[in-house]
Amino acid sequence: MERGQELEWEEAQKLAISVDLVTSAKQHLRFLAEVDRNRTLYDGPILDRAIYRYKHYWLPLLGKHTESTILEGPLVVPLDCEWIWHCHKLNPVRYKADCEELYGRILDNKNVMSAISTTCRRQTEEIWKRMYPYEPYELNMSSQFLKNFINSSMSTHYDLVSAVKRQSPFFYQVSGSHMNDDVFLEGAVARYKGFLHLIKRNWENSKRCFCVPTYDIDLIWHTHQLYPVSYCKDVMAALGKILEHDDTDSDRTKGKKLDTGFSRTTKQWEDMFGCRYWRAGAMYRGQPPSPLGLNLSQLDNQWWDKKMVPSNENQDMVSLHRKTVMEIMIEIVGVKDLPQGLKGSLFVTINKKQPDVFLNNKRNISILCNTKEKQAIVFQCEPKGDLVIELMSYSPIKTLGTTSISLKGIVNSVSRLYAEEWFDLVPDLTLADSKPISVRIAFSFTPPILAHYMVQMVRHFKYHCFTDEANNDIISLQMRDYQTRKEVIGLTSCGGTHVLAAESAEKGWFLNNSHWWFHVHNELNENDIAFGFKGNRKVIVFRGRKLGFEINDGKKLKNEEHFMTAVEFSMEYPYGKAIALFNLKSAIIEISEEEPLVVPMIILAFLVSESSSNCEKSCNNEGKGGGEAITNGIKDSPPDGEDEIKSSNCGGCGGGCGVSCGGSCGGHCSGGDAYRN
Repeated sequence: MERGQELEWEEAQKLAISVDLVTSAKQHLRFLAEVDRNRTLYDGPILDRAIYRYKHYWLPLLGKHTESTILEGPLVVPLDCEWIWHCHKLNPVRYKADCEELYGRILDNKNVMSAISTTCRRQTEEIWKRMYPYEPYELNMSSQFLKNFINSSMSTHYDLVSAVKRQSPFFYQVSGSHMNDDVFLEGAVARYKGFLHLIKRNWENSKRCFCVPTYDIDLIWHTHQLYPVSYCKDVMAALGKILEHDDTDSDRTKGKKLDTGFSRTTKQWEDMFGCRYWRAGAMYRGQPPSPLGLNLSQLDNQWWDKKMVPSNENQDMVSLHRKTVMEIMIEIVGVKDLPQGLKGSLFVTINKKQPDVFLNNKRNISILCNTKEKQAIVFQCEPKGDLVIELMSYSPIKTLGTTSISLKGIVNSVSRLYAEEWFDLVPDLTLADSKPISVRIAFSFTPPILAHYMVQMVRHFKYHCFTDEANNDIISLQMRDYQTRKEVIGLTSCGGTHVLAAESAEKGWFLNNSHWWFHVHNELNENDIAFGFKGNRKVIVFRGRKLGFEINDGKKLKNEEHFMTAVEFSMEYPYGKAIALFNLKSAIIEISEEEPLVVPMIILAFLVSESSSNCEKSCNNEGKGGGEAITNGIKDSPPDGEDEIKSSNCGGCGGGCGVSCGGSCGGHCSGGDAYRN
């Protein structure tokens, strides 16, 4: 960063914002998560009713409250009204105009509490009941409403249905756990100020540009707009007029408005501030995973016993070390002191000196420093060990030099999750007499988080052994077949023997000490369900990779039959949360949840494997399909595809909204590795 660029950044950071954007962004994320638990608010009659209630009940109540305080404590907005209010405020110019036309002033959220608050609700409910005796304070999200509402008062003509549909996909893009991290959010606030400063310079220089924020900036921008009076005051002071927020364009096709705007914003940012615009954890994640077509309210309660108390008796049976993982984005910014006469394109390989479970092979990135095209690589790895960077030429294929970078050193020394510096390469022996080549590398990374448990199942003649990533034994399981029943016996690494599961008369399996009974869900097979659990937790196993384990690369994979996903349904995740993935082909179990689930998931994988083996034997002996019900529909197929995630283009990597000479979230991140989050 040159001195002039440093001065621009320092000037940007002087921008005064009257809202605690870090704290407010966390509340913003909690609110979006609550709305996502009530997806009927995204479309249909519930959305229509919510808009009606917002226009004709909430806004008039808020108008009275802001004109003269109507209760001692804060007003608490109902969830459905808050969602519509949220989307209305994200068009700050229109919201200001509507409020001034209808109420003579901007209706602010001062002394108003979010629906996610658990306090102060009673007073608001009482006032609501007095003002609207025939309209409940809380909207019943499962009810059906007629559309012939009575327009009892003047209201905005803004198309709130379209506004809601544009904002509905936003939560998925900002739902990563790193978005709640203080350091990440503090960096996002600083970058938001830089974004506003860039727009200011464009206006001052009469430069037309559709500026596009990355998703960290976009989250903070949205958060700022949720405080309409503060937003107008702050932006007017900084820019001289209210900054419009345009979220109407969602076409990320290369060459379209969103893509070209993001490319230009990237170049302007890097020219102005001398640092990289793209950041790990802040880019477009792709389309959300496909919904399951099933939610908590649809599940038959007969399969689960609410009286059962969760048991952790199996928790101490095995001991697993849980690793941490972080996402890293690397961009090669420049190369200098190349030997004379070197021709052809260059590329860099990235690997770990001691490979870990996440980064166990080389990743390549082409060097495009002298072209207008931009390329970065994104991958996951443990936040320890050394990255080995190797500069190579294509023609001929030749190593020009290497360097190693301590990940622990970077993570511990970088306070803003970003670093950019020159690295001198150790030359290849054939270039020993030449001046050392230097490579400028930009790193950004997300705060480390707990990684999934990875368990390998090794089949032996009489038992199955389960090991962790370091090949340490966890537990061995064996099937004992008695005349009247079968049992699963577990032998732990410390020598203990346990009866872990027993076959029942109902053709299911009871998992001892877990209060779980799993069985086939034949009546739900149209949803690709293999089987589910009876017990104190609602868990269903689906065929294929689902939800968080779905591969989002736009292609229909051919080997989905090798996978099964365990999904838990709860009040927190009414549409399901993927808690385990079984790879039937490679015999790997990936468990994303807490340790008490490890043993049940291992037992489940063992029983699936046993049933699959029985199915194969039956098919071989009889020449036709068969097998036990647990693996109904699971079949082997030739290895026509690989299980590993392939390197691919990241696609449009910015956000999804913006402003002319100001932002719209899109972009194009060529190269890099597709990854699962």
